[in-house]
Amino acid sequence: MNGTIRVGNLFGIPFYIHPSWFLVLGLVTWSYSSGLAAQFPQLSAGLALLLGLMTALMLFASVVAHELGHSFVAISQGIDVKSITLFIFGGLASLEKESKTPGEAFWVAIAGPMVSLLLCGIVTAIGVTTAASGPLAAILGVLASVNLALALFNLIPGLPLDGGNILKAIVWKITGNPYKGVTFASRVGQIFGWVAILSGVVPLLLFGNAGNFWNLLIGFFLLQNAGNSAQFARVQEKLTGLTAQDAVTHDSPIVSANLTLREFADERVISGQNWHRFLVTDDDGQLVGAIAVDNLRTIPTALWSETQVKEVMRPITESTTVQSDQPLLEVMQLLEQQKLSVLPVIRENGVLVGILEKAAIIQLLQSRTQPNPA
Repeated sequence: MNGTIRVGNLFGIPFYIHPSWFLVLGLVTWSYSSGLAAQFPQLSAGLALLLGLMTALMLFASVVAHELGHSFVAISQGIDVKSITLFIFGGLASLEKESKTPGEAFWVAIAGPMVSLLLCGIVTAIGVTTAASGPLAAILGVLASVNLALALFNLIPGLPLDGGNILKAIVWKITGNPYKGVTFASRVGQIFGWVAILSGVVPLLLFGNAGNFWNLLIGFFLLQNAGNSAQFARVQEKLTGLTAQDAVTHDSPIVSANLTLREFADERVISGQNWHRFLVTDDDGQLVGAIAVDNLRTIPTALWSETQVKEVMRPITESTTVQSDQPLLEVMQLLEQQKLSVLPVIRENGVLVGILEKAAIIQLLQSRTQPNPA
């Protein structure tokens, strides 16, 4: 997953760490250990470093708890959580699909900030009720303030932040269109991204102050991800209402299982068709297998006239096919997830419709985005 390291499972959810996280862990550990050493001179350097590391790990545990909040609400809605990843800007829970209703989307989005606010309250209560003092009080104060900041930052109403997903759900509820919600929240996210960039660039240009460099990184992060969200929403909207059958390639490479290899070679291969792999159907038109041009080499040429395609073909499993009435958006996601470029399309009774190519989906999108001639 883009260079991430899998470290195990959390409640059955695959847990990954991006290598940049270790750099952030080291910086946070050094920062808090230095702060504790300066605030409490009686601490030895080793103990301050240990407390700094513990603080950093608890802070990242808070980020994981935030993402688990999203994950558990999503799971309660029947949505699979593919992974949780820690990276330089925090954490990310990767969900299998979107919620079915704006109300469900709202609760998935707000669950993370609610967990962070809850942790802030719990840590604050522990500090007050135990009358903690010294380094322990300082650590509790840091944990409470960071969880509060994590909640408030994520509530900024722009994608890809939680507040952006909350805004998306609200616009979805008002308009009845989830894609309008994504588009609007993405634009707001881009506005906040530019604000963050300007807050870092202006002090640098006017005063030579690079203290807001972190704002630059956050701004670019918001701009890139908000733009990607808007682009994907446009693709989703264009594919709405289309099924796999709408993108089936005309004159798909289909041959009868009863053809001899000689007939297959003459009619399909030597005739100039550029396909290297053909789907095989029986007398009822049902998909029974596939044959590649290279498979002809396994049979002596002298036997081609007495060997049928069904004797050479390879079987196809149901997992490598899609139903003709399956939403095209789901098919596109399946192609991306399984790194495929072609899928056979069949009807409910198993009859083959044809093949669906990723390139055909792209062409279909392009045709639907071109303006109609006057």
